[in-house]
Amino acid sequence: MISIVDMDDIDEGTSKGLEVNNLYMFTIKKDGQVYLYWNRCPHLGTPLEWEEDRFLDADAALIQCSTHGALFQIEDGHCLAGPCKGKYLQAVPFIIENGMVMVDEKLLKQPTSL
Repeated sequence: MISIVDMDDIDEGTSKGLEVNNLYMFTIKKDGQVYLYWNRCPHLGTPLEWEEDRFLDADAALIQCSTHGALFQIEDGHCLAGPCKGKYLQAVPFIIENGMVMVDEKLLKQPTSL
Protein backbone atom coordinates (compact mmCIF):
# COMPACT_ATOMS: atom_id res chain seq x y z
CA MET A 1 0.00 0.00 0.00
CA ILE A 2 1.13 3.55 -0.77
CA SER A 3 0.15 6.47 1.48
CA ILE A 4 -1.07 9.29 -0.73
CA VAL A 5 -2.50 11.88 1.67
CA ASP A 6 -3.11 12.44 5.37
CA MET A 7 -6.81 12.87 6.21
CA ASP A 8 -5.89 15.95 8.26
CA ASP A 9 -4.53 17.62 5.10
CA ILE A 10 -8.00 17.60 3.51
CA ASP A 11 -10.35 20.19 4.96
CA GLU A 12 -14.07 19.42 5.16
CA GLY A 13 -15.87 20.59 2.02
CA THR A 14 -12.71 20.97 -0.05
CA SER A 15 -10.77 19.13 -2.75
CA LYS A 16 -7.09 18.42 -3.22
CA GLY A 17 -5.11 17.34 -6.27
CA LEU A 18 -2.65 14.48 -5.81
CA GLU A 19 0.21 13.11 -7.90
CA VAL A 20 1.76 9.70 -7.30
CA ASN A 21 4.25 8.16 -9.73
CA ASN A 22 3.20 10.65 -12.44
CA LEU A 23 -0.46 9.64 -12.05
CA TYR A 24 -2.96 12.35 -11.19
CA MET A 25 -5.90 12.00 -8.83
CA PHE A 26 -7.95 14.22 -6.59
CA THR A 27 -9.70 13.76 -3.31
CA ILE A 28 -12.69 15.45 -1.73
CA LYS A 29 -13.84 15.43 1.87
CA LYS A 30 -17.59 15.90 2.26
CA ASP A 31 -19.64 15.18 5.39
CA GLY A 32 -16.63 13.42 6.90
CA GLN A 33 -16.35 11.01 3.94
CA VAL A 34 -13.41 10.91 1.53
CA TYR A 35 -13.76 10.36 -2.21
CA LEU A 36 -10.87 9.66 -4.60
CA TYR A 37 -11.01 9.91 -8.40
CA TRP A 38 -8.62 9.97 -11.35
CA ASN A 39 -8.13 13.55 -12.50
CA ARG A 40 -9.60 12.95 -15.96
CA CYS A 41 -12.87 14.14 -17.41
CA PRO A 42 -14.70 11.28 -19.17
CA HIS A 43 -15.43 13.68 -22.08
CA LEU A 44 -11.90 14.40 -23.36
CA GLY A 45 -9.62 13.00 -20.66
CA THR A 46 -8.54 16.51 -19.64
CA PRO A 47 -7.65 17.46 -16.05
CA LEU A 48 -10.68 18.72 -14.15
CA GLU A 49 -9.38 21.52 -11.93
CA TRP A 50 -9.47 25.15 -13.00
CA GLU A 51 -6.89 26.18 -10.40
CA GLU A 52 -4.64 24.15 -8.09
CA ASP A 53 -6.81 22.02 -5.76
CA ARG A 54 -10.03 23.57 -7.21
CA PHE A 55 -12.26 20.73 -8.38
CA LEU A 56 -15.59 21.89 -6.92
CA ASP A 57 -18.22 24.35 -8.13
CA ALA A 58 -18.79 27.66 -6.33
CA ASP A 59 -21.13 26.03 -3.78
CA ALA A 60 -18.77 23.08 -3.19
CA ALA A 61 -21.76 20.85 -3.94
CA LEU A 62 -20.54 19.27 -7.21
CA ILE A 63 -17.29 18.47 -9.00
CA GLN A 64 -16.91 20.77 -12.01
CA CYS A 65 -14.75 20.25 -15.08
CA SER A 66 -12.86 23.39 -16.03
CA THR A 67 -12.84 22.57 -19.76
CA HIS A 68 -16.56 22.42 -20.59
CA GLY A 69 -18.25 22.94 -17.22
CA ALA A 70 -19.52 19.37 -16.77
CA LEU A 71 -20.92 18.74 -13.28
CA PHE A 72 -20.46 15.51 -11.34
CA GLN A 73 -21.90 14.19 -8.09
CA ILE A 74 -19.23 14.00 -5.41
CA GLU A 75 -20.49 10.72 -3.95
CA ASP A 76 -20.29 8.58 -7.10
CA GLY A 77 -18.76 10.69 -9.89
CA HIS A 78 -21.94 10.59 -12.00
CA CYS A 79 -22.07 13.38 -14.60
CA LEU A 80 -25.31 15.33 -14.22
CA ALA A 81 -24.72 18.03 -16.86
CA GLY A 82 -22.35 18.76 -19.71
CA PRO A 83 -20.98 16.92 -22.74
CA CYS A 84 -20.36 13.69 -20.77
CA LYS A 85 -23.82 13.56 -19.14
CA GLY A 86 -24.59 10.05 -17.90
CA LYS A 87 -20.94 8.98 -17.72
CA TYR A 88 -18.88 8.66 -14.54
CA LEU A 89 -15.55 9.79 -13.21
CA GLN A 90 -13.37 6.78 -12.45
CA ALA A 91 -12.97 6.18 -8.74
CA VAL A 92 -9.64 5.04 -7.30
CA PRO A 93 -10.04 2.25 -4.71
CA PHE A 94 -8.48 3.14 -1.36
CA ILE A 95 -8.45 2.38 2.34
CA ILE A 96 -7.91 4.63 5.33
CA GLU A 97 -5.35 3.36 7.81
CA ASN A 98 -4.08 5.36 10.80
CA GLY A 99 -5.52 8.53 9.28
CA MET A 100 -3.79 8.03 5.92
CA VAL A 101 -5.53 7.51 2.58
CA MET A 102 -3.75 4.53 1.05
CA VAL A 103 -3.87 2.95 -2.41
CA ASP A 104 -2.73 -0.53 -3.41
CA GLU A 105 0.36 -0.27 -5.65
CA LYS A 106 -1.06 -2.89 -8.01
CA LEU A 107 -4.23 -0.85 -8.52
CA LEU A 108 -2.33 2.39 -8.97
CA LYS A 109 -2.37 2.53 -12.73
CA GLN A 110 -4.08 5.14 -14.80
CA PRO A 111 -7.29 3.95 -16.45
CA THR A 112 -6.93 3.16 -20.11
CA SER A 113 -10.48 3.89 -21.17
CA LEU A 114 -12.91 6.69 -20.51
